[in-house]
Amino acid sequence: MVIKKANYLISSPSVEKCPKADRPEYAFIGRSNVGKSSLINMLCNNSTLAKTSAAPGKTQLINHYDIESKASIKAATKSKWYLVDLPGYGYAKRSQSERNKWEKMIEDYLRKRDNLVNIFVLIDSRHEPQAIDLEFVNKLGEWQVPFTLVFTKADKEKPKALERHVKNFLDAMRETWQFLPQSFITSAEKKTGREEVLTFIDSCNKKVEQ
Repeated sequence: MVIKKANYLISSPSVEKCPKADRPEYAFIGRSNVGKSSLINMLCNNSTLAKTSAAPGKTQLINHYDIESKASIKAATKSKWYLVDLPGYGYAKRSQSERNKWEKMIEDYLRKRDNLVNIFVLIDSRHEPQAIDLEFVNKLGEWQVPFTLVFTKADKEKPKALERHVKNFLDAMRETWQFLPQSFITSAEKKTGREEVLTFIDSCNKKVEQ
């Protein structure tokens, strides 16, 4: 896939305020400080598209980006779709009322957004399985929301440790899941996994357009 255009569109406080659901939509979510903005910028080849911050919990609204892509450089037709940057879960230094408000906003979006094709759940590959990540993917299973796993920051860990952390997370999921979702290993800095994630989105777009 070749990204032809990637522009910020709007930030919405609720699913009801989101843009018209007239094209495929792909959302990105993960724990605070998982590298979500950096990953989005890497995928879109635009270092300033999503604002990155050292402070966890910076994203507080549902952020839509307007994307145009082609299957290849020579392809004649373009695909239009939305990329969505969602607030992180497990917010540090936030009041309980704020967390409850954000959690309801996220749940409403995930369960009510009709054009949502897939959720990319970002997992920090530097760590052993975290309960909060496992709880979130189990919620997606209960809600029957399709998702894939994206292990981030692969360049920050030694290969054997990276392999172990990914394996341990998937093994932890096997305790409650019969079938595991597709997963990708990425590095925003090295652009690892970029083509794989974009190819996956392109294949989903083609299914939707059929």
